[in-house]
This record gives sequence, C-alpha cells and structure tokens, in this order.
Amino acid sequence: MNFKRKLLIAALPFAFCLSGTAHALSIKFAEVHPAGYPPVVAEQAMGKKLEEQSKGEITFKMFAGGVLGSEKEVVEQVQLGAIQMTRVSLGIVGPVVPDVNVFNMPFIFRDQNHMRAVIDGPVGQEILDKITNSDFNLVALAWMDGGTRNLYTKTPVRKIADLKGMKIRVQGNPLFVDMMNSMGGNGISMATGEIFSALQTGVIDGAENNPPTMLEHNHYQNAKFYTLTGHLILPEPVVMSKTTWEKLTPEQQALVQKLAREAQFEERKLWDEKSASAEAKLKADGVEFITLSDAEKKEFVDATAPVRAQYGAPYAELIKRIEAVQ
Repeated sequence: MNFKRKLLIAALPFAFCLSGTAHALSIKFAEVHPAGYPPVVAEQAMGKKLEEQSKGEITFKMFAGGVLGSEKEVVEQVQLGAIQMTRVSLGIVGPVVPDVNVFNMPFIFRDQNHMRAVIDGPVGQEILDKITNSDFNLVALAWMDGGTRNLYTKTPVRKIADLKGMKIRVQGNPLFVDMMNSMGGNGISMATGEIFSALQTGVIDGAENNPPTMLEHNHYQNAKFYTLTGHLILPEPVVMSKTTWEKLTPEQQALVQKLAREAQFEERKLWDEKSASAEAKLKADGVEFITLSDAEKKEFVDATAPVRAQYGAPYAELIKRIEAVQ
C-alpha cells in the first residue's frame, strides 16, 4: 500500500465526522406502542421540535406499533446504530446495567408521585448515567412514565388471601414471578399477545398491568375485577444509539438532551389523561375497581419484603436514598 493511499484511509474517519456535522442527520425512532399512546405522542412532539430547533440539520421519523421489530430486536438495532432512538423497558437493560433492577422491585415506590420525584431528581439522573456509561452502546436521555401496575382477575381480590393459588400472568423476569408467588399467587410468564386467549380459556386467572393496557388489549372482556395494589410503578428510559450521539455536535447533543427532558414532563400529562379515560371506559364496561385499605395494602407490601431483601441486597444504599425522597 503506498503512502498516499494510507493517508487517504487514515483521513476517512475524519471526513465522515465532518460530513456528520455538515449534512442532515436522520433519526429513526422505533416504538412498540401504537400511534396515539402517550410516550409515542410525547416522542413525536420531541422530534418535531428537534427538526425545527436544529433548523433542519436533524430530521426525525417515528416508527410506532412495533413495525421495526420487538423491543429486544429494536434495542439490538439501536446498539448497532441502524435505528437511532427508542424507549426501552428496564427488564431489557437489567442484565447489562444491574442498578436499573432497583426500579423493578415491588413496592419500591410508595406511589406514582414518589416515583416521579425519584426519576426527576439525582437518583433518576444517576441511573441514566449508569446506562450511558455501560457497555450497552446507548445514551440514556430521559424517563417515560410506564404507568402503575395493578391486578386484574376473573374473581375479585379484595384482600391478599383472595389471591392464593390464582394463576397470574407476569412479565418474563424471575423477579416478577417471585413477586407474584410471594403474594400467594402463581406467577406465569407469557408474551402480551397470549394473555387474551389465556384469560378466555382459563389458562390464567388474571394478569397485572395499567388501565390503558387492560383496555387496549381487551383483557377486560374476560377479567372484570381490577384491584389497586400498585405493586409496580415502572419508569422507562428514552435512549439514543451512542454511535448516533457521537455524530452530533456538542450544541446538537445539548438540544437533544433538553428536548428529551421536556418530553419526560409532557408525557406524564398525557399519561394521566389516558389513564383516567381508560379507567372511565373500563368502569362503563362493567369492570369493578377495588380500592384496598391501608391495612390491606400493607399485607401485600409485607408479603413481598423477602423479594426486596433478596433482589435488593446489592442496592441497599440506593434503596435507602429512594426511600428518603419525598
């Protein structure tokens, strides 16, 4: 290889860096949620502002409804830089960034306001930084509110004893199976798409999720009781491929960061509206919402204490800081 050719090859990465700043960068944002769902709406608004405020240097296109693959497939594509941005469940990040598992523990948050105070403050930023500084090749920018998960069942659960032996679908994570078992149920992990027929045929006696999900997946047709346990309140990070992030100028990075943070606050207003309207529709369709007394709720919290002790052992200090947030 002659000297001139070597120089040309050495200069190529530099040329690509220059072209990254001079030309428009296109951002493909993939979402498994459908169009109109609160995170999707907030993310689209972020994209529109990004196009306007970058004066067209950055273009943005939303791919909602899982058209670019499942969440796991999308995250792999974002890691490679083939897709530029997504919102991801913490279950997928957990194996690589163990500290995020602290947010997956039952009753780690007292209520939705406590969860929001935590993610808006230093602990929330620290967890985003841990994702960014890991080997995941993602930059974590902001948090979306994934809602409060409660029990929905075919027969009513008015106290913890009523749950005994019930087969309840949970997400495919040993922590969630153990959580359900500790409350006296029988945790069954299965894909979201299988829940409707499993409820219909009696393979399961119930599931656990937020009101919009219960409504949109038609699970209320076979489960008419919704018990407000609030056992999981799951925030979900918005992430960008580190490969894409490094193509942005410092000014563009600051802009992306600012607009993602704005989306964090916009999404929760949308979420609260969506949740309230879903609750009203479910009630109109004959679903009974069961509110637990403080003593009844405490039975669920106490029953899951061994799960928090087991899974939370490595994060004892972090848990203390979360509990201290007012």
